[in-house]
Amino acid sequence: MEEGQAPDADGDGVDETSSQQQPQKKKGSFWKELPILLGVAILVAIVVRTWVVQTYYIPSGSMENTLELNDRVLVNKLVYNFSDPERGEIVVFTAPVSWRSDPDEDEFIKRVIAVGGDHVVCCDDDGRITVNGEALEEDDYLYVNPLTGEQDVPSLDAFDVVVPADRLWVMGDHRQASGDSRERYIREGGDVEAATIETDAVIGKAFVLFWPVGHGTWFSIPGTFEDVPPPS
Repeated sequence: MEEGQAPDADGDGVDETSSQQQPQKKKGSFWKELPILLGVAILVAIVVRTWVVQTYYIPSGSMENTLELNDRVLVNKLVYNFSDPERGEIVVFTAPVSWRSDPDEDEFIKRVIAVGGDHVVCCDDDGRITVNGEALEEDDYLYVNPLTGEQDVPSLDAFDVVVPADRLWVMGDHRQASGDSRERYIREGGDVEAATIETDAVIGKAFVLFWPVGHGTWFSIPGTFEDVPPPS
């Protein structure tokens, strides 16, 4: 009979040593692997947050009613590595220093109204913003006061601008409470560069509102932008 074996009831040898040690070996292996698994999970989370998807909360009312105060959105940070921002998309960007009331608040969220080369004007005879001669019907997203039912006008200020190449004209959906391209254009005395943001400043595209759950929705480009022709 080999060492470490004892006869069972039928007289056959059973390796008690290996049967007792095997569970301990598996248990020890799990605890050794756990730090590695945790490290990999943390690394993946960091990579995803840095380069792929990140959550953002909404700190102001500049995008109401589309985005309410303290809403949470998911932002795709990878998409603009393969394409440029499009009219109608909601984007997060690093704001120029002159746009910030608080130097620490450097990331803004707005809607892209016009891209490089576009001719954006306010307003036509019906009070609508036009892009390359096409009037925008903005009822789907412009702010509506929940108490009075009154909707924001597209702009209280007139402007007539050709957006420089590789720059964006962005506006909040709550026009009367948004520090955006229109507001900067007026403040900076008609300086188009100061009123627009670089496409390279865009961090990513907001694609879903996930919190609060009852307010959750996917973001799509409003249909009115489909009729905007390319810049001439």
